[in-house]
Amino acid sequence: MTNEELIQRARAVVNRREIAHGCTVGDVGCALLTESGKLHVGVCIDAPGGMGFCAEHSAIASMITHGEQSIRKIVAVLGDGKILPPCGRCREFMRQVDEGNMDRTEVLLSNDKTVKLRDLLPHAWDEVLQSKS
Repeated sequence: MTNEELIQRARAVVNRREIAHGCTVGDVGCALLTESGKLHVGVCIDAPGGMGFCAEHSAIASMITHGEQSIRKIVAVLGDGKILPPCGRCREFMRQVDEGNMDRTEVLLSNDKTVKLRDLLPHAWDEVLQSKS
């Protein structure tokens, strides 16, 4: 799957709307390709009280539900197609579901630019703890 195809898959699920209790959903869409070549998509959920989550979390949850954890490529986009780099929480989440994602996962920053997850998360929160072992 090309970068443009992955971007279009993420963009296809963007559908901003309001649901109960002032929650907004669907502002951002995410598409990820697993190491086995399966596609998973998700949208963000912005809920009061800090209970929402990013589109990347939603797509990763779908991947985990289907028995995988290795991400080959991932992208998050707004409805106009603008690509958003993953926030720190999403970067750490990708690392925690599979340590191999640090060197394997290509994160799209634009249609023609990707970086490895390790480039976006060079120092994991627990590296100090791991080095003492």
